[in-house]
Amino acid sequence: MRWLRRPKTNREQGAAGVLVAVMMLVLIGAGALAVDVGQIYAERAQLQNAADSGALAVVQACYKSGCSQDDAEAVAESLANANSNDAQSNVAEVDLSVANQATVRTTTQNGSNSFLTKMFASALNAPPVTVGAYAVAAAEPPSSGKGFPLALSDCQYDLSGAETEGEVQLIRYKPGMGTCTSTSGHVIPGGFGWLDQSSPCEAATEADDTVSSDTGADYAAECDAVLEGWIGAIKRGNRALATFPVYDNAGGTGTGGWFHIRGYATFDIQGWKFGGGSKAPRVFHNAAPYVADPADECTTKSCLGIIGQFVKYESIDTFGGSTGGGGGANLGTAEIFLIK
Repeated sequence: MRWLRRPKTNREQGAAGVLVAVMMLVLIGAGALAVDVGQIYAERAQLQNAADSGALAVVQACYKSGCSQDDAEAVAESLANANSNDAQSNVAEVDLSVANQATVRTTTQNGSNSFLTKMFASALNAPPVTVGAYAVAAAEPPSSGKGFPLALSDCQYDLSGAETEGEVQLIRYKPGMGTCTSTSGHVIPGGFGWLDQSSPCEAATEADDTVSSDTGADYAAECDAVLEGWIGAIKRGNRALATFPVYDNAGGTGTGGWFHIRGYATFDIQGWKFGGGSKAPRVFHNAAPYVADPADECTTKSCLGIIGQFVKYESIDTFGGSTGGGGGANLGTAEIFLIK
């Protein structure tokens, strides 16, 4: 008698399908994580750019004459959006509590909230993500500089903390300006003096340090190009601004002459008369009608001088010193830089 047997069944049938389903879920999750994390990092980089530019702009806008909280926030918002690819950076805070500093915090702007919209992770019911960044910028006096080899006397500096520009004046080369007592209590010669060059038409100086003075009454021929640049700016209707070291003590004679540098001030150059010739670039706008006050003219044979006014000035570019400034006296000129 033949026995009837039930056919054997494959108990593992369908296991591959389950495995594929589980792996698909893992792969989708990993893909969602990779895409969304990449999106978060990209968004944070944009927000950091927005915070950096906003903080620098706020300090620059507020340094000269101050600004209200509303003004600072408007500046930060305009720069924040302009420096993000999607123009969707929200300025969450502008902190002006520290003098000459600004802290700007940015977050993602997504409709009425600050949540970053996720492309894939939302399918896994992941919570929303808030992305943000912050930056701190400051304005401080330069600690050192490199530039035109001329130093101005503390006697001539006339810019108070509340003013954005001083009086137009003629600053004469020694010995035409007499003497004065500086804020450091030293009796110093008025006017200006030439500095030893560290390279063609350039002198390197540091605040609160002494530098060697040049024995001649004229500058080196390499400086003609700098003067031509000033002339070009003035003829185009622009200001010719130069940042000079200011000395508050001087001594020595001949090759042993020196100046002690107090800090750095910016001068709006409007005319001059230097030795070595009677035409531009050695002489430029040194008399009427370019000089309004006859007392500021420099026309006599013995007169060597520079005509203009001190101005309050700030720059994101350094003046040749290390970023961070802070070494010299505050003479109305500041370097603007990021602290964080």
